[in-house]
Formats: sequence, C-alpha cells, structure tokens
Amino acid sequence: MNRLAGVTSPYLLQHADNPVDWWPWGPEAFAEAKRRDVPVLLSVGYSACHWCHVMAHESFEDATTAEYVNEHFVPVKVDREERPDVDAVYMEAVQAATGHGGWPMTVFLTPDAEPFYFGTYFPPEPRHGMPSFPQVLQGVAVAWADRREEVDEVAGNIVRELAGRSLALGGDGAPGEQELAQALLGLTREYDDRHGGFGGAPKFPPSMVIEFLLRHYARTGAEGALQMAADTCEAMARGGIYDQLGGGFARYSVDREWVVPHFEKMLYDNALLCRVYAHLWRVTGSDLARRVALETADFMVRELRTAEGGFASALDADSAVEDGRGHPRAEGSGGGTGRHVEGAFYVWTPEQLREVLGDEDAAFAARHYGVTEEGTFEHGASVLQLPQGAGVVDAERLEGIRARLLAAREERPRPGRDDKIVAAWNGLAIAALAETGAYFDRPDLVERATEAADLLVRLHLGTGARLGRTSRDGRAGANAGVLEDYADVAEGFLALASVTGEGVWLEFSGLLLDIVLDRFTGGGSALYDTAHDAERLIRRPQDPTDNATPSGWTAAAGALLSYAAHTGSEAHRAAAEGAMGVVKALGPRAPRFIGWGLAVAEALLDGPREVAVVGRTDDEAARTLHRTALLGTAPGAVVAFGAPGAGEEFPLLRERPLVDGRPAAYVCRHFTCEAPTTDQEDLAAALAN
Repeated sequence: MNRLAGVTSPYLLQHADNPVDWWPWGPEAFAEAKRRDVPVLLSVGYSACHWCHVMAHESFEDATTAEYVNEHFVPVKVDREERPDVDAVYMEAVQAATGHGGWPMTVFLTPDAEPFYFGTYFPPEPRHGMPSFPQVLQGVAVAWADRREEVDEVAGNIVRELAGRSLALGGDGAPGEQELAQALLGLTREYDDRHGGFGGAPKFPPSMVIEFLLRHYARTGAEGALQMAADTCEAMARGGIYDQLGGGFARYSVDREWVVPHFEKMLYDNALLCRVYAHLWRVTGSDLARRVALETADFMVRELRTAEGGFASALDADSAVEDGRGHPRAEGSGGGTGRHVEGAFYVWTPEQLREVLGDEDAAFAARHYGVTEEGTFEHGASVLQLPQGAGVVDAERLEGIRARLLAAREERPRPGRDDKIVAAWNGLAIAALAETGAYFDRPDLVERATEAADLLVRLHLGTGARLGRTSRDGRAGANAGVLEDYADVAEGFLALASVTGEGVWLEFSGLLLDIVLDRFTGGGSALYDTAHDAERLIRRPQDPTDNATPSGWTAAAGALLSYAAHTGSEAHRAAAEGAMGVVKALGPRAPRFIGWGLAVAEALLDGPREVAVVGRTDDEAARTLHRTALLGTAPGAVVAFGAPGAGEEFPLLRERPLVDGRPAAYVCRHFTCEAPTTDQEDLAAALAN
C-alpha cells in the first residue's frame, strides 16, 4: 500500500495498491519534492473515467514504469471531484498550452507547484502520433536535470499568464430583453435541427440551456425556444444515451445522433435532467417527459442512494465480462474473464435477446430497441434505443419484455460505484427529487430529498456553516466546499423549503448564502470558486461558464435571487444582480456555455414572482393551492406554504390571513401584489402569464 491508503476518495483508493508511490495532494508532497530536488508528477482523474482506468492499468500498475516514476518524481494523485479547485487551475494551464484538455490529466510541476509540461492520456508505447508515457517521463527528467533554467522560465511564464486572467465581469448590469434575444438567436444557429441538441460529436446533454429555453418560452411565448427544448429532450430520451431498461442518462453521446453513449452515469447529469424533464412536463404535459423524469428519479434512488441517505457520485462506464455469459467481449481479451469492458453491462446482441426472451419476443424486442446483427456499438452489440417511427406497440407485451431484460441484466457483473457524497451534486439531486415528487404525487421522492438534505446538514455543515465538499461511509472528507457546493446546496434547500413548507431549509440556505457574500465575492460583484481563506494555489480559480454542472458563479446568483424573493433581502438581491453582469457580457456571445446564467436572467426579468399559500398543511384545499403554485411556469417563482402566523419561518407569509376562513394564495412581483385568491384556476392563470 502507498500513501493513499485510508483516504476517503474511492478514486484514490483504486490506486492505493499501485507500485507507484502516490502521495495525496498536500504540502507534504511538495516539501518532499523540494527535499529531493525532483519534479512533481500530478495525475488528476475521477472514479468513473474510462481512460483513467486504462492509463492506470497500462502504466501505473506496471512495475518498470512505477520504478522510474518513484526514482525521478514525487507522484501526486488527485480526485478532481474532491478537489475541483486543483483540477480547474491546472486544466486551465493544460488547455492554454495544448488547446484541449481532458482526463486523465497529466501535469509536471516544480516543487513550488508551478506547471511546465502538460498532457492527458499517454499510452505505454508510441501511438497515433503520441509519445509513450515512458518517453514523456524520460524527457521531463532529462529537461529537469540538464535544462533547469529553461524549465523555470516556462513555469514562471505560465504562472504569470494565468495570474493575469482574473475576470471582472460583474456589476455592469444584468442582461435584459436584448441580450436574451441575442442568446436565443445564437442557440438557434448552433441547434442540430435533425437530431436535437447543439453542435456535433461528442454531444452532451444541454441541461442548463434547456432550462433557459423553457423559462424563455414561459415568459415570452417563443415557440421556437420550446420546440428546441422539447425536441432535444425527446431525441435524448429515445437515444442510447438514455438507459431504456433501467432509466437514467449516461454522461454523453460519442456521436451527434445520441446513439452510442460514454456509459458512465453521473449523479449531476441525472439530477439536472430529472428536473429538466419534470419542468418540460410542467409546460407541455408530455407523457414522455413524465415517464423519463420519474424513471430517472427512481434510478437515482435505486442505484445511487447510499446507506447514509445521500447520493453516490457515479457509476463506472466499465464492468467485468465473464466467460459463458454470452456477453460482448473486448477484442483480444482472450475470453474476457476478469476483463473490464466499456458498456458491457448495458449492450445487447440478438443472440442475447434470444437467450432471455425466446425467438419471437427477441425479434419483437430487436425491432423495438434497434438491436441489429451488425450492432450499433462494438463487436456486434447494440445500445438499446427507441427509434423514431416505431408505430403502435403492444404496451403490455413490451413492459413484460423490458422487465425480463432488466432482470437478466441484473445478473451481469455491475459497474463499479463511486460512493462518495459530493455536496453540490446532492444539492442538485435534492432539488430534482423534491420537485418531481411534488409534481407527480410521489411523497417517497420528497422523503428521499429530505433525507439527503439532513445528511448534508449533519455531516457536511461544520462550524459557522462552513460546508465540506465530500463525505463517504458517514465520514466527512477533509476538503473545503467550493462555490458550487454552497450555491447548489442552497438551491436544493430552497426547492425543498417550497415543496415541504418547512422553513428550516430556507434558514439553512440563508446561512450558506451569507458565507458566499462574505467569502467568495471579489471586486465589481465578481465571484470566485474558492473562499478567501481557502488553500492558495498558483491562481484563484474563477469560471462563470457552465461545464457538466451549472457554474458556481451563476448558480450562486440564482440562489441569491430566490432567497431575496423569499425574504425581501436587498443585500442578496443586489449581489444577484451584480453577479449577472457576466451573463450580460457572455450570454449573447456564448449562450451554450452560460445556460444557467441565462435561466437566472429569465427569473430576474420576470420578477421573480413570490407566491404565498396560506392554509393548514392537512387541509385539502390548501394542499391543492400549494401544488398549483409549484406547477406554475413563471420563471424562478418562489413558493412559501404554511399556516397563518408562520411568518417567522417564511417571511412571505407575514400578514397573509385566510380569506373568509379559506386557504388563499398571494402572488406578488416588482413590489406589487394581486388580490389574494382561493381559486385554483385563478392562481394557475396568475402564474402562467
């Protein structure tokens, strides 16, 4: 065992038995590099990363390679999901130097943590124009020994260039109608009107952009925005990126048609997409959207929920292949025993269908799911899809087939699970499950959201409401929360407060957002990804653009705006408006990469509306008004629900009496309130235009 034994990260623990003498990130590793006068080999990845596993098997488990690494470097292993700040800083350097990035990320640093040579995956021997990993190691070691001045100059230049990249894109006013119209036009230009989504391959689910499109349609009635959102959601739900048997989405599609996914399943994707499909149903009443929202919620609870009540980070893309099971085999695997193959858990051949279903039902299933003799994936296997134009099917027969295939799949070796709890991603899951449960009368989903929120408070929320980023097996990790943790957990708590009528979640969100204002802000209303008192890296990370999740910057703006609407806090409203300056600057130019900020801008333009529903929680009429309020499509509307006199918990309920002794709803925005209503239809109308 090396120095990774005993850490909480499942990804690091996967490398604890490597012959490479890994160190975790920390001052001790860099002190050792100074003592030995050698560079640091920084390797960054995550548990569900396919090529991280490949490089680990090819190089880090190889004794000869490990011996060379240990002699000439101090090797440091980082889980990017535990330390997004470290990942962001060095990924920025990799992208600036090479024009691309990805994981595994391989960076060579001076003992002062300054980068001087970069890459991602390196093969064990030269391949496709790439040098081998041993060649890279030898080249860096020689340069360090013989050309130290050149190395120091390169490292210094890189650090100076990164230090000069601080953004000052806050405080210039929030985006208005013009900027949002330009953003919509830009998205229209990049839209794939044949297959849905934006851009070409690889194609990622555009969750944040779809949220903007739905809100824009709700506010303006722009049919084109709704069409892009609905068609993209249908294409993804019918494609191989969606698990047609077990529910839930894979990370992305390797093609533009959504056919072949990269099979890892991430909590954040599924939380965001569950919420998107629930919101699409709220707008359109689509049966497909309802089904996918519920199946995705059930997938998260069934396969990602941990014993402590939180949600695990991911399922691997790879799984083991066993002889005699009829599973697809990796090329050159020699039969496949013990071999881990990407997608093996999910794909099917016609022969496998026949083994489970018999000839007649197998032929039916092959037609319905697009399983061909040639295969749509590798080695004659197909990813299950729902091709367009399938026509009317026997629903009862199909459900039986699906159940039998799912049961047979459960007998296969399962993908590994990264069971660490990431605060931000659990915040996204809390929001999704709470809203989905409320929309579809699934109180069990609301309960699961509440249990996850309880875990975050109990285990992640430390002294002074400081938030820890991760935990595992009921044990809190050592890494501090970053901006997205505070923002997404606050967002989840705000959604839970609206759904449950429990004001404690509003209170907790306020504690988190006060820390955002106190420790994550910069000049000109800009926001940073790390707190003022966080560990100092070569640059303080700061990124207003979305990646796989909403940027911490715009997620914080959204949560601040919602909290201000709930409480009337001018400080939180001003901070939200100031932070939106970056959306005004980037929205018209790069709308695909700031979708969450555009969605927040829609809420800001709409008010957002403030809805107070007054009535006892055991009163059916009150519950009906509450659900009607939650189903309102006004962008970013906030909902408070409670009995008369509950103003201490929800400021929106202050001085809001019953009307003629009956439950009532009050709708306000822009400092103006409509007359209270006791009628469900009147409330729905007030929240629809």
